[in-house]
Order: sequence, then structure tokens, then C-alpha cells
Amino acid sequence: MRYAHRHARLHEEEEKIVASTVPPVRIAAVPSAHPYVTAVADPASVRLLADPPPPGAPEGQWWPPQVLLPAWLRENADDFDLVHVHFGIESYSPAELAETVAALRALGRPLVYTVHDLENPQLLSQDAHRESLAVLAEAADELITLTGTAADEVQALTRRRPTVIPHPTLLDDAERPTGTSDGVTRVGVHLRDLRPNIDGVGTTATLVRAVADLRAQGARVEGVVRMNDRVRDAEAAASIDLLARDAEGVTVERGERLDDDALSRWLADLDACLLPYRHGTQSGWAELCYDLAVPVVGTRVGHIAAQHPDDFHRFDVGEPLSLARAIVDATDDAWSTPGSAARAAEVERRRVDRLAEREAVRAAHLALYRRAMAKEEAA
Repeated sequence: MRYAHRHARLHEEEEKIVASTVPPVRIAAVPSAHPYVTAVADPASVRLLADPPPPGAPEGQWWPPQVLLPAWLRENADDFDLVHVHFGIESYSPAELAETVAALRALGRPLVYTVHDLENPQLLSQDAHRESLAVLAEAADELITLTGTAADEVQALTRRRPTVIPHPTLLDDAERPTGTSDGVTRVGVHLRDLRPNIDGVGTTATLVRAVADLRAQGARVEGVVRMNDRVRDAEAAASIDLLARDAEGVTVERGERLDDDALSRWLADLDACLLPYRHGTQSGWAELCYDLAVPVVGTRVGHIAAQHPDDFHRFDVGEPLSLARAIVDATDDAWSTPGSAARAAEVERRRVDRLAEREAVRAAHLALYRRAMAKEEAA
């Protein structure tokens, strides 16, 4: 047994030596400065190129993504091994993306495309987005998506089966907040800046009715609706304020956009988080809620329910009874209570599991990158 253990350790050391001699894969990611994109890239084996600054854009703005411009690709072809597209394709038309694809083919550089959005949350009409998706999906050397049900839909649309690699945690190894409670069941919904896929008015109206029904039954429950100070739809924001103005047990918060730490603390104080989407595909918020052991209540939109099925509770906008039932179901587990020992234990268990999962996610991406490069070399 001692020899076997020593042999295993030697094998691990040999693998590290081999890995250290292989140059990192250089990725021109679209975008690069995004928490998800950095989370899936193994820093020991993958080097993400910085986002090229768009002319005239404020510092830190990566859109419209310059990596997708044929001229940029040709000028920088020696600096990257492949292009990995995640977000931002709405910046260009399907015809322009076809030119991107043609430039990559002429340069002999692979294309990897992660289908995060079968429906673009920044848009109302999805026609152009679906055309762009088709252009990239047909041309990509490798396709990725995050859930098996999303992969089924991608395959139905494109006749190509993507590799399923789950969304990793975006939190580091630091201690995670577990919240505090005053004995009231607190259900929160963050409407952010009321972008096109947020149904702020419908979700708030349903929450107001559901909270009233639960309180009438004797439940100690309250709802909190948060919005950024700056929103895209001022009329909708005014309607939300009006809906909650005289609603017992429901309050509206307005404030600056929360940074990552502040958002985690806000979520950790909830017994359940309500997702307000009218359309979409997958959700980074659902992932953060999972990390913080905050149950999610959401609509039948996209494939969010498939991300963490045991933590997801369905409701229908305009159906307060369905929301009231979902809130009761979501807050039934002991770990749903913020500040409890059960919540703290569950957060720690998930922290360990999720950090291990992130390593597996990074390894899966690296293997896929190597495969894409091998395909291009063989072509």
C-alpha cells in the first residue's frame, strides 16, 4: 500500500511537470473581463487576452466586442489560439458575424461558442438573435451549454449537440455570508435596472397579492422589491412603487447598483429569492443563490429550473396562489432560514463541493479547447 501511494504521488508529479511544459492556450474571449469567463479558465493552462477597448468607449467597457471584427482578428492572429464567444453578439448583425466566421476560417483559428442565451435578455425581439446564434452554432468547432435541457433545445434548433458543462461557482474560497433573521420569512426580488427580460410590474403585482394571502392565513412573511436608482424603464418603476405603496408587508428599496459582496449579503438575508424573468435561458443569479443556500422561486422560463432542480420552486406571473405555494415550499427546509446553524452548515457543504466542481469545469473547458485546436490542425 505504501508503494502504491508513493507511485500515485510520483504520477501526479509527472503530470504536473508535463503540464508545466505545455504552453497555455491563448483565448480571445468575448468578453474576457466577465466573472463567468474567468471562472471557467484554468489560470495554469489558459491565458485570457484582455478585452480590446472599443474606440471612444469608457474605461472598462468591452462592448461592442472588438474581437469579433475581422480586421482585429487579422491584426492579432499571432496572439491567440482560438476565439471563445460567450456574450455580446447583439452588437453585430448576423451578416457581420458571418464575416467574423469567414475571417477565422481563413486564419485557421478555431471558434468555440457557449450558448448561454437562446433568448437574449437584453432584447425584446429575438429574431436577429436567433439568426446570429445559427451563424455561430453552424460554424463553431465546439459548442457548449450549461444544462441538459438547454442542450436539447440547442440540438433541436441547430442539429448539433453541444457539450454540457455546468455553471461553476463565481465565489472564491473566502467565508460566505449566511444572513440574519428577525423571525419573519423574507422573500426578495431584485429587479436591477429593469432590462427588457425583467417583468418588474407583473412580478411585483403577483408578490403583493401572494404576501397578502399568506399574511391573511397568519404567516409572518414580508416581501422586498429592490431596484437600482438608474433604470431603463421609468414608467415601469413608477408602477412598481405604486403597487407596493399601500401593500402591507411589501416594501420597495431603491439604491446604487450593489457590488458583488453587497449583493451576496443582500441575498443571504433572504429566506427565498424570487426571479422576475419574462424570458431568458439560464441564470447566474440562480447559481449565486445556490452557493448561498437561498432557495429560488421562478417562472417556467428557459432552463433555469434545470440548473439546481431541488432548489427551484415554480410560480406563474399573475397567479398569486402559485407564488404563495412556491414560497411555502421553498421555505420548508431548515437551511432556508438565514442566520441559522443549518444555513451555515449547508453553505459550507456547498462551498467545498462547488470549488471541486469548478476544477472539473476548468478541466472540461481545457480538454474542449485542445480538441478544437486539434480539429483545426487536422483540417
